[in-house]
Amino acid sequence: MLKLGLKSRAVKLVLIALGFSIAGAVVAQSRDEMIAERIAPVGQVCLLGEECAQGQAAGASSGAAAGGEFEVTATFDQNCAMCHNTGMAGAPRRDDTAHWEARLADAGFDTLVTNAINGVNAMPPRGMCTTCSDENIAELVRYLSGAEE
Repeated sequence: MLKLGLKSRAVKLVLIALGFSIAGAVVAQSRDEMIAERIAPVGQVCLLGEECAQGQAAGASSGAAAGGEFEVTATFDQNCAMCHNTGMAGAPRRDDTAHWEARLADAGFDTLVTNAINGVNAMPPRGMCTTCSDENIAELVRYLSGAEE
């Protein structure tokens, strides 16, 4: 009888240990899944023309480079207005006509366009409009400065 009881206890202990190891594996697996879910990317990079970009807003921007019609007002509002409507970082304000007249007289329109393309002072190259062509930048400078064609 004693031997049977010892076997029974041993089997019970083995079953309990097996149960704990299975439960531990399940907990570890679900923990790993939770970690993987937390560190998973929230999006993906998708370039215009790639299969993942079909029917999505990937690559959408203003300007002729995106396949759309260039609209100077919309492009200005999207890329230039933040600084040039407020004077942020020393940017000349759009509504300061006296400043723009003096700047055009001193430097000339072509120099202003070159500065806008290459960047000047705190303004980055192309003033944040990475899809704008040189001609688009010239139109934006004309719109901003009020220069006549």
